[in-house]
Amino acid sequence: MHRNQEICYDTIIIGAGIAGCSAAFALQQRGQRVLLVDRSAVPASGGSGAAGAFVSPKIGKGSPLQALTNEAYSYAVAFYSRHFPKYFDQSGVARIPKDLNDSEKFAQYEEYNIDKYENIERGFFLQHGIKNAERGFWFEEAGVCDAPQMCRAIWERVMFRQYDVASLVHEEEGWKLISRASEHGGVAQPQLYAKNVVLATGYQNDLLDMRYMGVKGLWGSRGDYASDLHLKISLHKKISISKNINGIIKLGATHIKAKEPCVACDGRPLADLEVQAAEMVDTSDFKLKEIFCGMRAGSKDYFPLVGRVVDVPWILEHYPGILKGAKPPLKHLEGLYVMNGVGGRGFVFAPLMAKWLSELIVEEKAIDSRVSPDRLFLKWCRKL
Repeated sequence: MHRNQEICYDTIIIGAGIAGCSAAFALQQRGQRVLLVDRSAVPASGGSGAAGAFVSPKIGKGSPLQALTNEAYSYAVAFYSRHFPKYFDQSGVARIPKDLNDSEKFAQYEEYNIDKYENIERGFFLQHGIKNAERGFWFEEAGVCDAPQMCRAIWERVMFRQYDVASLVHEEEGWKLISRASEHGGVAQPQLYAKNVVLATGYQNDLLDMRYMGVKGLWGSRGDYASDLHLKISLHKKISISKNINGIIKLGATHIKAKEPCVACDGRPLADLEVQAAEMVDTSDFKLKEIFCGMRAGSKDYFPLVGRVVDVPWILEHYPGILKGAKPPLKHLEGLYVMNGVGGRGFVFAPLMAKWLSELIVEEKAIDSRVSPDRLFLKWCRKL
């Protein structure tokens, strides 16, 4: 396609967070000529960089979301251990009840736990210098990623270009990407062409009409603290605290739903994290080294959004009855895909979602219905 154009790819992925980086890596592994683009010159400049990036299972009473999360967790542990072990510290994660009421729920959660876990009690916590904990679950294979370094490590394995995409134009043989600078008369960047485009743009999901996916932002902040505390494991209670890795302990990340999160935190985004951490471990020598802030993208039902994109204007024009409950066959935009909505568990979900997306694009293997964005379209239409 476009043989007169110099810059042409099988697939271009827009967005270099953990979702976009993972998608680019998976597609390249399947032999595609891939380009990863982002408006920033570095990966993980948004929500992925601010993530706590804990890779641990979900506990609960066996919900479909728990089942999917734990399937993704098992895949992520194997993926990071094999490809990027330097940035995945597999030192285990202890899950601790938030309060007495939550402690009673842990007994109900146990039958739905993954196979590899242990019940732990007060002696375990005292051995590791953890305060105010009487019981919990120990997941030995769990761990924590260095969020920005993990994204960078994946990013370095694929072709990347800093490119602020202003618009997408569908042509007969694929997609043309037009940069914001070119569109507004600035220093022109070359137009990029690809047979396929993957939108991994996070909460800024506005290149096309994708309102039906209901992507929403959740602001998160985490902090890296220099400390000599001999903390050999990671733990999660109300917040997450990482193992001491090379003199750094990570706290985070927060979950702020406010529309103006910087106003909500009043200049102290980590204040609540620090208070809760002090109730769990000795923080007396903690010295804040760096703060990471960013907006994570989630879906309405907390399941990831992976698959094809519905041609919304075409459907509404040709099947107006869909607004009153009709269920016509869905038409998708040719060669356009999405990988989004991985939320606060992005580093758990991303590797498996990238695998599934690459199978869809390269092999035309049907996407798992649990994550297909199609699940949300009819409900959205009925609310118009």
